[in-house]
Amino acid sequence: MTFSLLALDRATGSIGCAAATGNLAVGAWVLRAVAGAGAVATQGLSASSLWGDEAVARLVRGERAADVLTAVTDADSGRDYRQLAVLDAQGGAAAWTGRSNEDKKGHIIASDHIVAGNWLSAETVLTEMDLSFRDSASVAGLDLGERLLLALEAAAAAGSDFRGTLSAAIRIVRPDRAPLDLRVDYDEAPIHRLRALYEMATTPPYSDWTRQVPTLEDPFRC
Repeated sequence: MTFSLLALDRATGSIGCAAATGNLAVGAWVLRAVAGAGAVATQGLSASSLWGDEAVARLVRGERAADVLTAVTDADSGRDYRQLAVLDAQGGAAAWTGRSNEDKKGHIIASDHIVAGNWLSAETVLTEMDLSFRDSASVAGLDLGERLLLALEAAAAAGSDFRGTLSAAIRIVRPDRAPLDLRVDYDEAPIHRLRALYEMATTPPYSDWTRQVPTLEDPFRC
């Protein structure tokens, strides 16, 4: 019932994630990201927020994505009803798609990014999402947030969640910037609304204010 994307931008050190679903509050349920550590998407027929919390904690401790995935999924007898994608700070990616999730379902692991989804209207939702993110790398002037939004839009155009979408979210973190965490929790066009929020958050006056708040690299900035 959800499609998601995790990505590392090596040029800036940004780690980003984005997701949309036909249910409520996809940002709270699905996405986790910590600057310098990695990102996680936990979703599925019986999504476990506990998976997300544990996976992020392990990434913060410096564990690799593949090891995090194994540790989290192997310990859970209900793993076949869940889906997990993990991206570490080095661009390593790993994913689990339980067989009891609703079709269409799956994941695609690529260089520095990973897409995953379940309860999709078609398998092309994931392939188009992946292709959009790959192709946008060659477009001058696009930042990670724009690329994530384009990928969400491509997934929606390719068929989306089987039920359509009701919520969408994006989160981007990096050591020298304030985190960007935007969520549309219930809307008839959540991806469109999310893009509007992103444009507001990355232009003045809001973007000016975020340049004076503390960051990991400058925790006392004001």
